[in-house]
Amino acid sequence: MHTEALDTAIAHVEKTGFIDIELDPSLDLFAEIEKLKKEKNAVLLAHYYQEPDIQDVADYIGDSLGLAQQAEKTDADMIVFAGVHFMAETAKILNPGKKVVIPDFKAGCSLSDSCPPPLFKKFKEQHPDHVVVSYINCSAGIKALSDVIVTSSNARIIVESFPKDQPIIFAPDKNLGGYINKVTGRNMLLWNGACMVHEIFSLEKITKLKIRHPHAKFIAHPECEEPILRMADYIGSTTGLLKYTQTDSAKEYIVATETGILHQMMKESPDKTFIPAPPENNCACNDCPHMKLNTLEKLYLCMKYELPEITMEEELRLAALKPIKRMLEISQQAGI
Repeated sequence: MHTEALDTAIAHVEKTGFIDIELDPSLDLFAEIEKLKKEKNAVLLAHYYQEPDIQDVADYIGDSLGLAQQAEKTDADMIVFAGVHFMAETAKILNPGKKVVIPDFKAGCSLSDSCPPPLFKKFKEQHPDHVVVSYINCSAGIKALSDVIVTSSNARIIVESFPKDQPIIFAPDKNLGGYINKVTGRNMLLWNGACMVHEIFSLEKITKLKIRHPHAKFIAHPECEEPILRMADYIGSTTGLLKYTQTDSAKEYIVATETGILHQMMKESPDKTFIPAPPENNCACNDCPHMKLNTLEKLYLCMKYELPEITMEEELRLAALKPIKRMLEISQQAGI
């Protein structure tokens, strides 16, 4: 690689969090990305909330659990993670010997940011008899303070694997934790964190939308607030929502989660109609601004220059690895 070009790329990453180099508009990015995958023995993992172009060029598309499982078993030399920072961190935790890169280093997560490790450490110390169950949407620092990690796909099963009299702290999502408390009959102590995307849905607007679409089923992610979940015909993880729309007999769905999943829903069920649940703001959509920082152009440049790269101190990685491994083992035993 040309040293001057690499120096420029490094400078961009240090300044903005991504490589900002003007590309030839005639460049076929899809073909170039496929070429780079082969040249570098790279695998491209993408979350369902990524833009459609990125989903279409990915080797694997999934939710947090599926992406973690794929990251654990890949034999690629480089993992390109089209998602947010904590997801790429998880891939690095599972693959210390592989290079892990992300298109935009500043693709963060409001839920992860709502739980700073120093504050959570003090909170944990105040409840020494509690085990810590943490949603995967958290930093490596929070994972390192946890006993087991969960995703929305396996949270119920993992919480129920503990004795009923075992006190539990659930972090960082109070909405998912509240939902798991409800369906399991537990009384977990909840950290007061939330996802900005899933807290913005408008109850009033959804009610009006349901009146306009009387035959539509309303489906929601458990990170949504409790009044929204009370209205839902089905509550499930991102993958759960997708599978439900494939097997359910309805022809219309109002979907309360990030709009990126609608691309896969429409591909899998082209004969059905999918309507994004409206948020409180004036936009008709509900996009995660962090997820949408990644673009096809940034993805190509990230693969070409192998930047920005995720790095981590080994002590932190090993501490964070233990609860992730426990999650993957319980999920495998449960057949998830």
